[in-house]
Amino acid sequence: MPKLGIEKGQLAQCPTTPNCVNSQATDSKHYIEPILTTRTPLEVKARILEILIDLKNSKITVAEDNYIRAEFTSKVFGFVDDIEFYFPDTKSNEMTIHVRSASRVGYSDLGVNRKRVEKITSKFQEGK
Repeated sequence: MPKLGIEKGQLAQCPTTPNCVNSQATDSKHYIEPILTTRTPLEVKARILEILIDLKNSKITVAEDNYIRAEFTSKVFGFVDDIEFYFPDTKSNEMTIHVRSASRVGYSDLGVNRKRVEKITSKFQEGK
């Protein structure tokens, strides 16, 4: 299993393969916009968990105060992708939710991880 979680306020960087997106990435190939919100950390956690529960083939593996991790398993071949959300405490009214989604194996994911994050972001923003 790849190294996951938060280290020094950062999600793990993406590998060189194009099957990963990360809102903390420094290269455009892997970068994806973080989710911005004015919700409280408790509201953020509840909404993300609600979305993940509603999505098919997802399994929540970690749900901490400011970090959530889940696995998505593909129907046909059973490939596993990991998705992580990190929402550090902030003193401002706006919170940044960092997200990382990556395939565990293979080279290309045909954009699946990027599409998944975009779908989750859209669902999160719908429930403002």
